[in-house]
Amino acid sequence: MFCDMEGFTSLSEKLGPEEIYTLMDQVYEILIHKVHDYEGTVNEMTGDGVMALFGAPIALEDAPQRAIRSAMAIHREMTNFNERMKQERGDLPPIKMRVGIHTGPVVVGTLGNDLRVDFKAVGDTVNLASRMEGLADPGTTYVTEETFKLTEGSLDLNLWAQGGSRAKKSP
Repeated sequence: MFCDMEGFTSLSEKLGPEEIYTLMDQVYEILIHKVHDYEGTVNEMTGDGVMALFGAPIALEDAPQRAIRSAMAIHREMTNFNERMKQERGDLPPIKMRVGIHTGPVVVGTLGNDLRVDFKAVGDTVNLASRMEGLADPGTTYVTEETFKLTEGSLDLNLWAQGGSRAKKSP
């Protein structure tokens, strides 16, 4: 799962480095907790989002469902966060996340040398999840056909769409 904030660059230019740091600290808190709530692992933190793994490094049979539920929770919490920010600071535009989810095999391990070692997931699955995030509209989640098929029947994505967040599947 890739999760990215829409409009981060313009917002950071408006707020400046100290204010954007404080704001992003709160956003990361939401993202990390909502990934962990569904037994996911935050694999990377970007300047304005996260890459999360569900089912790696520890296998989970229902990893695709967990990823989608995490995305749903992230969208809900960001709506609550925007309400709080509106009351505290009326001048901030709403913060919306774009989420992309793809299900498939990844190679998980450590990359680097003795001076720096990072835990990484690599492979086509990671690349496709990143592309899905890039296709998602702000405030929505885009899932691949593979993920949709694995979750069909266990999650009502249409009901989710009626609840305010939207899920799309790739063609």
